[in-house]
Amino acid sequence: MKLTKLLRNGAAALAIATAAGFAAPAHAATVSLVETGSSLLYPLFNLWVASYTTAHTDVSITTTSTGSGAGIAQSIQGLVQIGASDAYLSDAIVKAHPDMMSIPLGISSQMINYNLPGITNLRLSGPVLAGIYTGKITNWNDPAIAALNPGVTLPNHVIVPIHRIDGSGDTFIFSQYLAFSDANWASTEHFGTSISWPAVTGGIGANGNPGMVTALKNNPYGIAYIGISFADQVKAANLGEAELLNKAGKFVLPTAKTISAAAQSVASTTPADERISMVFAPGADAYPIVNYEYAIVKADQPDAATAKAIREFLSWCVQGGNVPTYLDKVHFMALPDAVKTLSVAQINKIK
Repeated sequence: MKLTKLLRNGAAALAIATAAGFAAPAHAATVSLVETGSSLLYPLFNLWVASYTTAHTDVSITTTSTGSGAGIAQSIQGLVQIGASDAYLSDAIVKAHPDMMSIPLGISSQMINYNLPGITNLRLSGPVLAGIYTGKITNWNDPAIAALNPGVTLPNHVIVPIHRIDGSGDTFIFSQYLAFSDANWASTEHFGTSISWPAVTGGIGANGNPGMVTALKNNPYGIAYIGISFADQVKAANLGEAELLNKAGKFVLPTAKTISAAAQSVASTTPADERISMVFAPGADAYPIVNYEYAIVKADQPDAATAKAIREFLSWCVQGGNVPTYLDKVHFMALPDAVKTLSVAQINKIK
């Protein structure tokens, strides 16, 4: 009798509070997920998470930008449920950790930006960029740069090359472009999320894409590689964007057309585990630094509730979240349908 009265009174109190304009008490999320990693993917994750958790109040998702290297490492260690990375897992990591998966969630690209007062159009190539980042090309009016830019008056000023100091998927795809387009870089510097940058006089290290934008803005005559999701910040800082020489010998900017051209040329050859490079893809219109953005996830989760929450969120990202409403705000492209199918198949392995 007392319990019945208590429940009745509680319900009446809630009804009165609601009628008076007080919100009903929020229910705590039953599952908490943590995502960390790529600063390029971070802005998109924030858009996705805000929308998803509004509709799915039983899940909370925390996002942090720590760089792809940290995202990969912390996911492998089980410190986070989702590692965000611009780079797929290496063969060595997959061999050592066969339960780890690289699941594409979208398609991005990378800009090569510069801070050259008075110059609004600039063309660059992989070999020239390799020369800049190894210190073989030190001045903006070097003959190798001038040959790519006829009619442009280049300054007689030392170049300030800026690179990432954190483990970075941006470094991975940038160094891949250099390795795939320049034999000397391929044989000496290689590619990876962290590389031993050659000592270049005046070179600067920066942390994350925000750090790269700031460093380039603050250093006239600088050059930097920056993820496409920071295109608006680059524009606001009045920084230039270089046309890059692609595999077909054409100079192109990262646009919807050129990014899609690169993605379409690779989509049909994407393997079941989806670990593939789009960098320096074939095609007359293909932009040369394009990549899948990956969720790095363990197939074997500690409990069924966590596994279910990860599956449902990532499935939504690949399907409901792969639309212009979200992607256009960070200048990403949607996955081709065939690749979505592969991603969903991988997501369904999470148990």
